[in-house]
Amino acid sequence: MISQLSISAPRQGLHEITREVASVVKESGMQQGLCTLFIKHTSASLILQENADPSAARDLEQWLNRLVAENDQIYTHTSEGPDDMPSHIKTTLTATSVAVPILDGRLTLGTWQGIFLWEHRRANRQRQIIVHIGA
Repeated sequence: MISQLSISAPRQGLHEITREVASVVKESGMQQGLCTLFIKHTSASLILQENADPSAARDLEQWLNRLVAENDQIYTHTSEGPDDMPSHIKTTLTATSVAVPILDGRLTLGTWQGIFLWEHRRANRQRQIIVHIGA
């Protein structure tokens, strides 16, 4: 089964999408298999990360923003604004897909794990994520 999620990312940063993905898994009726997610963008990522303490997300966001700063003089791809080239670099350093096993009709995430869309642009974006559920 393949479906598509449309996720609103109102700001730069981590946005948890675990509930949305779990809903698609439940609707599929799949009891055992694999849920693979793929984001159709070059300036946003998908990651598995801690979802219990929001400070983990804030620390990750601050660290990556420090590692890949805006307005670096070496960038030549600047026509879409100062956050565009850094967003492409951040996507390259993270991931555009994740896979989570399904067991007993549910995602087999760890106790503190969540699925996150990591928006690397500052402006509000609508992001498309392909969800493939298979045996």
